[in-house]
Amino acid sequence: MPVIPAPKDQWYVVHVLSGQEGKVRDNVNRRVVAEEMGDCVYEVLVPTEMVSEVKKGKKTSSKRKFFPGYVIVNMYLLEEDGRLNDRTWYFIKETTGVINFAGNKNRPMPMRQSEVEQMLAQIKEREDDEKPRITHEVGDTVKVADGPFESQNGMVEEIDHDRGKIMVSVDIFGRKTIVELENWQVESA
Repeated sequence: MPVIPAPKDQWYVVHVLSGQEGKVRDNVNRRVVAEEMGDCVYEVLVPTEMVSEVKKGKKTSSKRKFFPGYVIVNMYLLEEDGRLNDRTWYFIKETTGVINFAGNKNRPMPMRQSEVEQMLAQIKEREDDEKPRITHEVGDTVKVADGPFESQNGMVEEIDHDRGKIMVSVDIFGRKTIVELENWQVESA
């Protein structure tokens, strides 16, 4: 039998209705206070990151969820002997918008500590960073919308999500040449 983490070290992935992640988080937090569940439910996260894109020549920023359809909950769900804490189980299951626990529906297992640490580090890293939204994929045919290769068609060869750059193969003087472009410099062909 696996070692059960201490109550405050138990993190679970909860499957919720798509688009309802924020409402579920707010609902759980509100119910924690109203039903005095603060001794069992510690934190509810909807990991997001800021993404930017250019639409009609204007740069816009918005939040995007890391895990659409899921919330991450730090709660005391498993007893030391592996039994479910029924009070916490029903509290989460009866929350409006919750579908079920991810993984084994009747016997959820907490995330491994390494997964939790990695996820929390990723959240912290991305909360301040703004990433460009890239809607194209490798192999897509695109049209260059700006720069010296404007109005030429090409194929996406590589995408650097971290830098927001797209490498596009365009035809220059009868030869295929890879050019590095900003995400906003290309549009669907």
